[in-house]
Amino acid sequence: MNERVWDKFLTESDKQHLREIPDRRVGFGQKPALVLVDMYRGVFGDKPEPLMQAIRTWPSSCGLVGWNALPHIQSLLEATRAAGIPVVHITMLADSGMTGWNEAAHRDSSAPKVHDAATLERRKRSGDIVDEVKPIPGEVVLRKTAPSAFWGTPLAAHLTYLGVDTLIIAGESTSGCVRASVVEAASHRYRVQVVEECVFDRHEATHALNLFDMHQKYADVIPLSKAISYLETKTASR
Repeated sequence: MNERVWDKFLTESDKQHLREIPDRRVGFGQKPALVLVDMYRGVFGDKPEPLMQAIRTWPSSCGLVGWNALPHIQSLLEATRAAGIPVVHITMLADSGMTGWNEAAHRDSSAPKVHDAATLERRKRSGDIVDEVKPIPGEVVLRKTAPSAFWGTPLAAHLTYLGVDTLIIAGESTSGCVRASVVEAASHRYRVQVVEECVFDRHEATHALNLFDMHQKYADVIPLSKAISYLETKTASR
């Protein structure tokens, strides 16, 4: 990947600085796990639609970028399962009565509440993991109420039990819950690999620059082909 998704957003000063500093890479360890972050209905809707159309019925939708990423995420998930590597699905804790982080920080309590049946039905399904990557028996599903997959969940304990040292990350949004999970994973001293084609965001610039920032500080942002090649070595050694 000679040309990176963030290159067109960098200034000449940025590029000059990058030429002067050593490249730091995290690399893979010996015991990986795949973490799929927030692959739920609320960010896809029920069908592929452009963003401005999709948000009319699914306010949290990422539009077509999510649907475009799905085949890549399916390929990554298929290779992970073939290698016998643990998979953890992260989704939101919906319909629990607990206020989520985004609601607590941003919701206007004076705003009228919507009670029509269609909206309530969509809201009820919003945290459901989409069928294209739905968990199979033996795969862990954890629900969170904060951006990070680690905050308030037993994810770290589960990974410690499994002896995991490397996290392969896919899902959404690049600038939100993926980034929060990556930063906390690095804080826990995991080797973190973010698969570029398998993460997405509503906004092109925030997607690209958050990938750049994670690649510089917390993780390796790698192409799907590299992730698949690594997983194939694990499959061959089973």
